[in-house]
Amino acid sequence: MGRHRRPPERQATYREVFAVVEFRRLWFAQTLSSVGDQFAQVALAVLVYDRTQSALLTGLAYALTYLPPILGGPMLSGLADHFPRRRVMIVCDLLRMLLMGLMALGETSFTVLCALIFLTVLLGSPFTAARAALLPDILKGDGYVLGAAVNNMTHQATQMLGFAAGGALVAVVGTREALGLNALTFLLSALVLMGIRRRPPPERAHERLRLWHNTKEGAALVFGDPKLRSLVGFAWLCSFYTVPEGLAAPYAATYGKDALYVGFLMAAMPAGMVVGSFVFSRFVRPSSRIRSMSGLAMLSCAPLLCCALEPPFAVTVLLWALAGCGSAYQLAANTAFVAAVPAAGRGQAFGLVQSGILAGQGLGILAGGALAQVIGPEKVVALAGAAGLVAATAVTMMWTQVRGQVVAAVFAPSGRGRVKASL
Repeated sequence: MGRHRRPPERQATYREVFAVVEFRRLWFAQTLSSVGDQFAQVALAVLVYDRTQSALLTGLAYALTYLPPILGGPMLSGLADHFPRRRVMIVCDLLRMLLMGLMALGETSFTVLCALIFLTVLLGSPFTAARAALLPDILKGDGYVLGAAVNNMTHQATQMLGFAAGGALVAVVGTREALGLNALTFLLSALVLMGIRRRPPPERAHERLRLWHNTKEGAALVFGDPKLRSLVGFAWLCSFYTVPEGLAAPYAATYGKDALYVGFLMAAMPAGMVVGSFVFSRFVRPSSRIRSMSGLAMLSCAPLLCCALEPPFAVTVLLWALAGCGSAYQLAANTAFVAAVPAAGRGQAFGLVQSGILAGQGLGILAGGALAQVIGPEKVVALAGAAGLVAATAVTMMWTQVRGQVVAAVFAPSGRGRVKASL
């Protein structure tokens, strides 16, 4: 008798993913908000500097776009587990539209402007958590992986193109008009999201909403489970391999004063992420993605070690792009995380992980900048790669103890031979 063969794995296509109307709406709303945010960041920087003529205050205003998700994100993300996620997203969009409109219309003081910026960015935390928690309900099986890849590539593309387009827009129409356009993108996003069908509220909707208590429960869930703990470790490795982006300007100065050097270095890693995410999601079999996580996680850091040799500029760009390609493992980690976390706590869990990512990236870039003043940016990038490689090895050791359980959960066959994306 011949050996029993496993049914072939069902691999989704991007055409199938975009054929889902609800996903198209979710993706289009994200694109609108992301593009508008890039315009707003440029406009706010110009507006604050024109009003204060202070580089310090301009930097402070820009820093406020990073602080809210770290400070308030873990608590507000739990809203996505207590109210219908579609409603959470629409309400957040409408509130952000109003806040951005106030920035565009009034002659506000610097203090009020900072408060408006803080609140606008803070509302992004429950919105992002609700969107992340809703996506597995819209896309099933391998389609979820491709949908997550599309979201990642869209985010990187808007980062690469948004700042340049935002600068051109502000130059043509002015700062207040650009802020007004961003308010309009939030309104359009809310209207688009209204086309997503209503779903029953999360299982925890009947529970009393206690933000701090729920945050502690979410932390206990995420960090008390060895499977989730190891997956969070993979997610937080980005704290190491994003350090080069924060040092792009001083690193480029080692080659010359041409601003194009800065642009190429800043674009190298996002470009690698886009290419890596596309190839990984489209051409790697579903069962092979999770098994290759450890190797790709190490690839996201290892090329940076070569920067210690001070290679030519073109080689440096390729090294950073290669590291970006390695970061595609995050797609598999995301899929496994969705499978391992209970659906009722999905929003809180995603919010906690996202806040940790932002905090780690901010602290990593801050420490890298301070150290670069002493030993130079090339050595700092190499050290970040070395530290990331050590951390990836440690996470891999934890991962090998629970990988079988996660693979069994993610790839449990259904009656039709497909794979499940969530429990």
